Amino acid sequence: MSRYTGPTWKLSRRLGFSLSETGKELRKRPYPPGQHGQGRRKLSNYGLQLQEKQKLRFLYGLSERQFKKVFQEAARMQGITGENFMILLESRLDNLVYRLGFARSRAGARQLVTHGHITVNGKRIDIPSYRVKVGDRISLREKSRNLKVVQEALEVRPNVPEYLSYDEQTMTGEYVRLPRRDELNPDIRESEIVEFYSR
Repeated sequence: MSRYTGPTWKLSRRLGFSLSETGKELRKRPYPPGQHGQGRRKLSNYGLQLQEKQKLRFLYGLSERQFKKVFQEAARMQGITGENFMILLESRLDNLVYRLGFARSRAGARQLVTHGHITVNGKRIDIPSYRVKVGDRISLREKSRNLKVVQEALEVRPNVPEYLSYDEQTMTGEYVRLPRRDELNPDIRESEIVEFYSR
């Protein structure tokens, strides 16, 4: 399955989960879209596991193939598979560009990376899935700092998470440490995703 490019608000309502992590999509109509949206039926165990997987996959904007590949990598690591999985997803370059506030959405951050506006340790990286390591410094290229989309995003930037540091003068962020599970989205039940892939 390829990456979803349709309306994210409709998808958020279908999943009952805010993909923008702001909750805006569900405030007015907290039920699935469509004629029968308000008559939500009970999901089976498989349905619940699938829904959790889809929530996390759409949150980070990955294709099914990319998502499964990251999960398999997390399963080979020491520690708790579900937590490792979420930390690997959080360490993607496009996600950290979004967390630093250079873009208003992960899709916008992916576009900034793909178009070559982002550097890691001074080297231009145009691969959104690039795995950022602790200690790496993420910055905008000199000629990209005045881009209108970047300036607009920085004006409404949310708080930078504690596992990142940001220098406003140089417009550079640093991946200070790996995030803890309690710093990541609490509405994701990663154990259900592990169960889904363990079938």
